[in-house]
Amino acid sequence: MKNVTDPFLFLGFWPSAGSFGLNTDILATNPINLSVVLGVLIFFGKGVLSDLLDNRKQRILKTIRNSEELRGGALEQLEKARDRLRKIEMEADQFRVNGYSEIEREKLNLINSTYKTLEQLEHYKNETIHFEQQRAINQVRQQVFQQALQGALGTLNSCLNNELHLRTINTNIGMFGTMKEITG
Repeated sequence: MKNVTDPFLFLGFWPSAGSFGLNTDILATNPINLSVVLGVLIFFGKGVLSDLLDNRKQRILKTIRNSEELRGGALEQLEKARDRLRKIEMEADQFRVNGYSEIEREKLNLINSTYKTLEQLEHYKNETIHFEQQRAINQVRQQVFQQALQGALGTLNSCLNNELHLRTINTNIGMFGTMKEITG
């Protein structure tokens, strides 16, 4: 059994200057591995993330354009209402002479309903924009998290296998045996 672990012990005691050796210090190699994994995730995930954000931006801009069109339609209705108001005012002048005040009430109702409609449209537009922004942000967060998790799992699964585990365990057992012989 000693013959099997001797090569691994020998690899563990190689000097690090000018040669290639097996670094068994997990605390020293883990930050390096993490930095490599993070670097790969950032490098490859940047393009996907920018595409997702561009798509979301286009959808939000489309929603804003639609809201602006609705606003334009509301302004057009307001202009029609103003034209109608002018007509009603002319008729009101004629009826005022005759003493009718019914037209005045109709004018106020028309103005109030038009302003209420405009306020409702503005409110709906703002709610739509806010909803789309929140939905876009949540979807981008979910996709980035899923991609990062899949990338990390893929990296871990591709790097870790049974043979690597067994070699690491055998090397560590051999090192502990040697240390016990030296100290004992």
